[in-house]
Amino acid sequence: MAFARGGYIREDEIRSFTVTAVVDTGAMNLFIPEELRKKLGLAIKGEKIATIANGQKVRCKVTDAVEILWKDRDFIVPAMVIPGSEKVLLGAIALEGLDLMVNPVSQELIGIHGDDVEYACYYC
Repeated sequence: MAFARGGYIREDEIRSFTVTAVVDTGAMNLFIPEELRKKLGLAIKGEKIATIANGQKVRCKVTDAVEILWKDRDFIVPAMVIPGSEKVLLGAIALEGLDLMVNPVSQELIGIHGDDVEYACYYC
């Protein structure tokens, strides 16, 4: 959507998909499968090494920015592609950017500052 707003692409060229993500507060980044990267048409801008849950280090592609939309919230972040993964994993950076946290009792995402998002600027 950001590219369309900036005039780089037309609105009818926006590729979007609704996915179910696994929320992992121990992960830092947004991780997506290669198939989703291809469907979204995301270019590869580099590679990084990631340590996965079993302690194994894997080389991951790093994509162009992805705009995440959840209810009335949005956040733009690059994604990492874990080889062989079939799940979308939402990590701490995206959660923080969306002002979300996991309610440990209900195991649901909730707004850190309630359901109405208000952004504070301390250095304006």
